[in-house]
Amino acid sequence: MSEAKATKGAAADGADGGSTAGTAEEAPGSARPRRRQARGEARIAQLLEAAASVFCTSGYTASSTNAIAREAGVSPGTLYQFFPNKEAIAVELGDRLLNRWRDTYGAAFSQSHIELPLDRMLDAILDPLIAFNCENPAFSVLMHGSEIPGRITEEHDTLHATMLTRVESVLAGYLPDMPATQVHRIADMTFMLFKAGLDLIMAHEGEERAAYVQELKTIMYRYLDPLMCDDAPHRTSHAP
Repeated sequence: MSEAKATKGAAADGADGGSTAGTAEEAPGSARPRRRQARGEARIAQLLEAAASVFCTSGYTASSTNAIAREAGVSPGTLYQFFPNKEAIAVELGDRLLNRWRDTYGAAFSQSHIELPLDRMLDAILDPLIAFNCENPAFSVLMHGSEIPGRITEEHDTLHATMLTRVESVLAGYLPDMPATQVHRIADMTFMLFKAGLDLIMAHEGEERAAYVQELKTIMYRYLDPLMCDDAPHRTSHAP
């Protein structure tokens, strides 16, 4: 969201939520404007949380600004003070989720994890990635829907390429004697296995979800472990 739009929204929310008049003790631009800005940011977060719920329940195409306002417990007029339409809401929500996803996979692919034995590396990398998607189901809706605004899908495609490069870099450390072209194919297959397994994980809950997580790790381990030479430093002596 642009700075101008956020400022406009925050000011509108201040008008909706209380008096904006200053007092004799307040210098211009001091505490009260900051409180109005905080209220505006809280309102934006409230609307985005409601949008995430509606997108997950109804899908992006069938969702409406009225449904989002109703889920947030505000009037459509209040929503329009912050977002001009559904697409603007989706773009802002998508931006925030993508930024959090970058932080998540950045931490997951840390150097300390890459130095772990294969089975522990799979735990360290896959667990936070899976947890993020389970905690933010709207991420999948916004990244893969056919009617999603183009900006979101373009940024997701760029992120996809970056993640594939990260996977390839990790596997190169576990397969030091393998030709680069073959490592690339293995990385591509590993990434596709993750995406397919994630779809199944997201479709279940509770103990069944945990069981599918373990199935995905087992598949990845049994695919990657035989590719390693016997004296590979990251090789483990047992299968999950």
